[in-house]
Amino acid sequence: MKLSEGWVPVALSSSIEAGTSAGAVVEGSEIVVWRDNSGKAHVWEDRCPHRGMRMSFGFVRGDHIACLYHGWQYDTAGQCRYIPAHPTLDVPQTIKVPTYLSQERYGIIWSTTEAESVLPEAGIDGEITPVRSLYVDREVSAVLAAFESAGMVKLSDEVGTLASGGDVLLLAFQSVSSEKTAVHIVIAGSPAVYGGAKQKHYAQWAEGLRYALEQDAAMVEVA
Repeated sequence: MKLSEGWVPVALSSSIEAGTSAGAVVEGSEIVVWRDNSGKAHVWEDRCPHRGMRMSFGFVRGDHIACLYHGWQYDTAGQCRYIPAHPTLDVPQTIKVPTYLSQERYGIIWSTTEAESVLPEAGIDGEITPVRSLYVDREVSAVLAAFESAGMVKLSDEVGTLASGGDVLLLAFQSVSSEKTAVHIVIAGSPAVYGGAKQKHYAQWAEGLRYALEQDAAMVEVA
């Protein structure tokens, strides 16, 4: 799914700490996911309007993110506010990075360009324990089918749940390109209960499934 078609999972919340940024790709479109020092997550086009440098290579200062190349600083609305080479310049309002809507739910950062879109409902409340973001060199339809074979209940094209004993995994699918998919995996439940051994167990299981998918081998059952 493209950002223009609805809410897309772009990162685990735990992977973007306050004052940091990371690059991601949705259907070939490069984005930057960053978190200001107040803790709010932002999703933008990953390009500085000046020379096209990726904003994900830059650095966060308070509620601004600065381009690595020439240090141009942008506020949380994407508006350029400061140019180091011209410190007294009243920066034109036309110098702005395209920004996207963002929300956090289920321990995942989601983004879209469509204000009327509704976030997928997974029927999970309470605390979440992050497992990992799994990157698979296969198209999203093949990855979805593999997780369904492993027991996943598909709730939408982006979300599914998988039960294992008393554990419930939430799986959110991001189409990176026609040949690559990201799967953001969390456990429904408190890190005090599911952190450590449980996280490691499901991370290893997911890695095994990724290997099987890329090798066209038999799917790995969850235990």
